[in-house]
Amino acid sequence: MRVLYGITFAAAIAVLVPNLSAQDVGKAIAGGGIKVAGWQATVDANEAKAGLTVDSAKFVQEGSAIHVTTGPAITYWNPKNVASGNYTVKATFTEKEFMSINNHAHPYGIVIGGNDLGTPTASLMYCSAYGDGTFIVRGFGPAAFSVSARRPEANEKINKAAAKGQPVTQEIAMSVKGDKVECSVNGTVVGSYDKAAVIGEGKLKSTDGVYGLRFGHNTDATVTGFGMSKN
Repeated sequence: MRVLYGITFAAAIAVLVPNLSAQDVGKAIAGGGIKVAGWQATVDANEAKAGLTVDSAKFVQEGSAIHVTTGPAITYWNPKNVASGNYTVKATFTEKEFMSINNHAHPYGIVIGGNDLGTPTASLMYCSAYGDGTFIVRGFGPAAFSVSARRPEANEKINKAAAKGQPVTQEIAMSVKGDKVECSVNGTVVGSYDKAAVIGEGKLKSTDGVYGLRFGHNTDATVTGFGMSKN
C-alpha cells in the first residue's frame, strides 16, 4: 500500500477553515496511519508546515464502517473510486461524541472531482457538514477556492448534537446532474452550483474524477454506506 507523505495542497488556513486563526492546527493522534488497503491521503498545507503528516491521523476499518480520527485536516481517497458523467456519492457520518477531541465543531464530508491527487497540481471539490447544524462547500485547484459562502452556512435539515459529547449523524451526498453540482445533507439539497462555475483555472479540472472523504482536524467520526451511484 502506498501512502503519501509531505505532498500537500497549497492553501491558507484562513481560507480552509474560516472561523479559525492561522495558528489553529491539528494535534497528532497516537497510533495513526492508514490501516485500510488501497487508500491514500494528503494533509493540508498549514498542517504539514506544523509538522503533521498522514500518520498524524488514523484511518481504520471497523466492521462495515471506516473510523477516522484526526489529527490534521486531511483528504482520503482510493484511486479505484472514480466517477464520471452524472452521479451521486454519499455516505453517513456519525460522531459518537460530538467535539470529543476539540472545543468547537469541525467538518467531515464527501469529495468529488479529484484529479492529480497527491501532486502539486491536485484539484477536488468537497461538501462537509458540522455537528452544529452548518455546512460548507470548498475546493482545491490546487489552492483553496470557495464554492459556497466563505463561512459555514446554517440549514435546518442539518442535524445538531444536543451537547458536547452527545451523538450526531449526517448523511452527506454530492451529485453531478447535467449542468449542476449539488450538496445534500440528510436528503435535502442545501447547495446547488453551476458546473461551469466550479471548473476552470484555479478550480476543478473536471467533475469527472476520484471521489473520497474529507475531514477537518481533530475530528472523530465513523463512515458507513460510502459509495457512488449513477444518476
